[in-house]
Amino acid sequence: MNKWLELLLGLILVVAAILVWFYSLGWGSFWNFGTAAWEVLKGGVIWFVIIIGLLLILLGISDIKG
Repeated sequence: MNKWLELLLGLILVVAAILVWFYSLGWGSFWNFGTAAWEVLKGGVIWFVIIIGLLLILLGISDIKG
């Protein structure tokens, strides 16, 4: 894909997501994307830390054997 098309598409997606999140913060909004996104981010950070920890353990075991 063309690099400029990729940049434009990425920018459009990011701006659209921010606008949806911003408009969902309004009074009486039943679509609370901000809270859902925050919960997913917190869960993702925990899984990322766990996976990095397991990777470091495996690399340490590999160094001990080698």
